[in-house]
Amino acid sequence: MKGRKNIFITGAASGIGRSTALLFAANGWYVGIVDMNTQGLGTLAVEIGKENCFSRAMDVTDPKSYQKTVDAFSERTNGTMDILFNNAGILRMGLNETIDLEQQHLTVDVNVKGMLNGIHASLPLLKRTTGSRIISMCSTSSVYGMPELAVYSASKHAVGALTEALDLEFQQYGIRVCDIKAPYIATPMVKEAGQLAHSVVSTGVNLKPEQIAALVWKAAHGNKLHWKIHYLTHIIYFLFWVLPFLKRPVIRHLCLSKK
Repeated sequence: MKGRKNIFITGAASGIGRSTALLFAANGWYVGIVDMNTQGLGTLAVEIGKENCFSRAMDVTDPKSYQKTVDAFSERTNGTMDILFNNAGILRMGLNETIDLEQQHLTVDVNVKGMLNGIHASLPLLKRTTGSRIISMCSTSSVYGMPELAVYSASKHAVGALTEALDLEFQQYGIRVCDIKAPYIATPMVKEAGQLAHSVVSTGVNLKPEQIAALVWKAAHGNKLHWKIHYLTHIIYFLFWVLPFLKRPVIRHLCLSKK
């Protein structure tokens, strides 16, 4: 492991996490892959090569399990972590009143508390690693509260705010913090959620996990705070910056125009 860069990826068994793990491993990085999907992890570990990865089943909502996993990863990396990739997340679509409160709480637990658990457990390693970074999956839904994605959207607003604040706080340690803001991606998470949100129909699912992995690679070597992908994301952010009063009617049209 000495001399090799490393990345610790949550939610690595499928979708964006899997594609990111494969990309970084192909470029010579040692990859930490964690997920609750043990079957997917096993398949990925074989594909990468067990000598090139650390693999363990882990629930990001369990801080004690997270800490033990990071400690075990640290033993393989000489106490370093070049990149923490907060990728694990869940998505529940539909009108807020139709989503069980338990699932709403779980969305916050995974998408927000999972990120906090990861940063807390990994910070000592990140401090000891020159040029380390924290990269988190955010979403275009962080630009404005999205109907039919209310709690998910709120969780991604939190990711964006944490990214901005911690990038300033951790500057003293030489740690860069950034996020990836993307619209719908063709991942198992989006497919499982189904066509329960009108915004899926109105905007479409136009991105593949491999495209996001490529953006994570750029984020690992660049200095932007918020990394955006797809023309729709750039248009929305520019439009809302120039004409902020359009936020509400545009989001209403995208999410509720056929209600």
